[in-house]
Amino acid sequence: MRKLLPSLLLSIATLCVALPAHAGKTVDAIRARGQLACGVSTGVAGFSAADSKGEWRGMDVDVCRALAAAVLKDPTKVRWSPLTSQQRFTALQSGEIDILSRNTTWTLGRDAGQGLVYAGYVFIDGQGFLVHKRSGVTSAKQLNGAEICVQTGTTTERNLAEYARANKIQFKTLMFENLRAVLKAFFSGRCQAFTADASALASIRANDSGKPEDYVVLPDRISKEPLGPVVRRGDEDWFSIVRWTVFALLEAEERGITQANVDLIRDSTSDPAVMRLLGVSEDVGKPLALDKEWVYRMIKAVGNYGEIFERNVGPNSLLQLPRGINALPRDGGVMYSPPLR
Repeated sequence: MRKLLPSLLLSIATLCVALPAHAGKTVDAIRARGQLACGVSTGVAGFSAADSKGEWRGMDVDVCRALAAAVLKDPTKVRWSPLTSQQRFTALQSGEIDILSRNTTWTLGRDAGQGLVYAGYVFIDGQGFLVHKRSGVTSAKQLNGAEICVQTGTTTERNLAEYARANKIQFKTLMFENLRAVLKAFFSGRCQAFTADASALASIRANDSGKPEDYVVLPDRISKEPLGPVVRRGDEDWFSIVRWTVFALLEAEERGITQANVDLIRDSTSDPAVMRLLGVSEDVGKPLALDKEWVYRMIKAVGNYGEIFERNVGPNSLLQLPRGINALPRDGGVMYSPPLR
């Protein structure tokens, strides 16, 4: 028995190492239904909006497509759930969706107090103001006494109140439940300004104003608004997949791997980090209960983070937003990935 014990222990240890990581209850449910249930906005161009053909496009949309490519091996296997600001957290908490990828600000209260957890951020923003050029307003402080349109269920109302208090000015807020109602009020002249994340305002100016040249997003930023994907607390396996999906998209940009060259690089590279990332050498998918080629499929489907940014919100898109703080550290930004190894 003493002679057999070391061999038995070795066999058990080998078996444990060989067993794949458990995918977790959320991934099990996704694979069982054959679709990722992704909560998006009701229409914010550049982040999540349906085009004229009914196809969903935007940065938040591409995150879900990347996840579908990683988990289901098909970026098209996504069920889109358009949600208002008031609906979004309830939909995630109830299990109606697997992930909320909907320009949603990461705050302590949301991350720690609602049974939810943020997996990172994909866009760092700040709250701004949209005004008509004819107003002559060039700074938010010139809006003292003005009526400001605000959408309920967002962080903007509190940010606005704190900004007013800190600067000893007053605003009259007009509250609306959904974005369509806000836009109708603003463009009809019921309020002198509309406040929201600056990226959303740029989207509205470009797509909803009718005459973008008649409107301006003021340079003031009155808050920090890191926007990122949210999942339910309690499923660490799914949380890890979502978090490392975002990191992998950043790592691909850092390594110069694009949607166009990923095949060539995979077939020719001798860089150990790139080989590992694309599943040519060691298996970095195993700890996530994914296969070796999960990152390769994501890049093939949506490109790297820089490509996602550029086509959806960058200087060559309708929004024409600069990379700024959302650039890689080498370019003066803060978008950074830990090592995938």
